[in-house]
Amino acid sequence: MANDFDFYKNISKKNIPLTELLKDEELFFEVPKSWSIVVTDVENSTNAVANGLHNDVNLSATGSIVTVLNTLKTLDKKVKIPYFFGGDGSTFIVPDAVLQPILLALHNYSQHIKKTLQLSLRVGHLKVEQVYSNAITLKITKLRHNKYLTTPVVLGNGLKYAERKIKESFTGSNGTTKENSAPDLNGMECRWDEIYPNKNDKKVVCLLVNCNDEQLQAEVYGTIMKEIDAIFGTLEIRNPISTLKLKLNSSLAKIRKEMYTKIGKHQLTYLVSNWLVTKIGTYYFKFFKSGKLYMYRVTQLSDTIMLDGYLNTVISGTSEQVKRLKKLLDVLESNNKIIYGIHITHASIMSCYIEDRKEKHIHFVDGTEGGYTSAAIMFKEKIKKIKLKNQQ
Repeated sequence: MANDFDFYKNISKKNIPLTELLKDEELFFEVPKSWSIVVTDVENSTNAVANGLHNDVNLSATGSIVTVLNTLKTLDKKVKIPYFFGGDGSTFIVPDAVLQPILLALHNYSQHIKKTLQLSLRVGHLKVEQVYSNAITLKITKLRHNKYLTTPVVLGNGLKYAERKIKESFTGSNGTTKENSAPDLNGMECRWDEIYPNKNDKKVVCLLVNCNDEQLQAEVYGTIMKEIDAIFGTLEIRNPISTLKLKLNSSLAKIRKEMYTKIGKHQLTYLVSNWLVTKIGTYYFKFFKSGKLYMYRVTQLSDTIMLDGYLNTVISGTSEQVKRLKKLLDVLESNNKIIYGIHITHASIMSCYIEDRKEKHIHFVDGTEGGYTSAAIMFKEKIKKIKLKNQQ
């Protein structure tokens, strides 16, 4: 692709099942050397989750994505970048031409989160060229899941390597931004209540899988996704977000949290107007055709699966279905092909970026009681045990 700046924009959307996509690595493209990887991460997120601050951690990660996307709109509305939501942080791949404004905006946002939520959001970056200089792969494509939702799919350990290197020298806000400058968080919302599965016998499952062998990734992740399809059904069937269970939380406490996170202060007009809008929304979604259509689009635009070198997904299923999946995962793990972490909980939580209420909105899904962060704890414990075993 001749124009590196438009690299990601020019990748065509693949409207095929993920299992089929992973069989053809020719559909993936190397990220240009002139791009960089940017990572944000809530420091000590495990402790924050243990102290009941999972929603705050989740919202901080969402806000970093909103900050970057809004910053890009002010620079060049045509530029498109891949980004990945991780529960307690986010990852972006960006052309170097917009790197510095993005970093400036994120450091500003980091200061804002420190003041409003008392969380430390760390920010770092690494050039893609440094990934390649270590003989590590970073290939990407686009997958169209349905009429509304398209997400990036990555093969290779490039993002994992970058995240590890960045975390070794992470910083919080570096103090270079103007004091009291407010980040642009327009479109960030978090008004959905906890979302229960559509059947009483189902739980919400957060799964994190790592296949470290770049030569095996496509095959192994394809095998796991084929099994998930067979056990839990299609992406739509296993989606933990359903119109049946979507319910707005119109409490003042919920809107006050959103208010402080977005604007960093108490503003009566914001509180009252958004409380009224949410109250009205409860009836609008229930009784109006256009409201019901929006609810359907929310389910279609819920981001529940991510491949960024890891396989991350949130699904709903019964205990028996989970048991069947774990059998495969345990076999793959015992054969040293993967390491996985899993967290099973009662409901999902969702934070949102609303550009407009027709088709330009995205909903980031995680599980309650820690979600991806809790799955990562299990994953990291397994890593520790392997290292200790190797040292003996």
